Amino acid sequence: MRMLVVDDEAEIADMLAEYFTLEGFEVTCANSGSEALVAAPRGFDIILLDVNMPGMDGFEVCRRIREHLSCPIIFLTARIEDVDQLDGFAAGADDYVLKPFSLPVLGRRVAAHMAREGRSRQDDLAVRFFGELTIDYGKRSVEVRRAGEPAVPVEFTRLEFDIVALLSKRTGQVFDRDAIYERVWGWEGTGDASLVREHIRRIRKKFQLAGVAADPIETVWGVGYKWVAR
Repeated sequence: MRMLVVDDEAEIADMLAEYFTLEGFEVTCANSGSEALVAAPRGFDIILLDVNMPGMDGFEVCRRIREHLSCPIIFLTARIEDVDQLDGFAAGADDYVLKPFSLPVLGRRVAAHMAREGRSRQDDLAVRFFGELTIDYGKRSVEVRRAGEPAVPVEFTRLEFDIVALLSKRTGQVFDRDAIYERVWGWEGTGDASLVREHIRRIRKKFQLAGVAADPIETVWGVGYKWVAR
């Protein structure tokens, strides 16, 4: 397993590298956003990313990495305001860990993300068709296909795709926001279920912009959401 640690404080980066090397990871360290972007194309299984870095901050680094990598990204930050966490999730982060942190607790969070990634890889080998929609769970891609026209890709963030995958694999099953949050963000998530509503809104907007005629996600008022495309 390959890990990228990004922190402008070399002591923290070295401490994390030492700890996770003992946990079985091959660790690469970067001490700035620009160094992280140089290292990222090598491919990693998980990234630990500091938010407060001079120059290019963690939010911008995360947005740019997300253009190429779908691996879990965990922010390490002293920021505790809800708006900061929302900005981080919007940038494509999967989790937040507040500084100062306990190495064993951080290790458990990393292990939980890696376990979920392993389960997803085994479960996400199929391609499913829902009318004009094609979802490739292995490639984590969604396309709109109409007869005689080229396929139109629908670009989702990691969390958005995870929500689409969760709902579409269980057509007709209603999930409340708490259940979606728990399954997609995991028990270690530090936000709340209100994030689900915002992500569903973005997913619907992207389907609409891609030309999907009927919304594949139905709101069950007072309960949650279900996938209705067939």
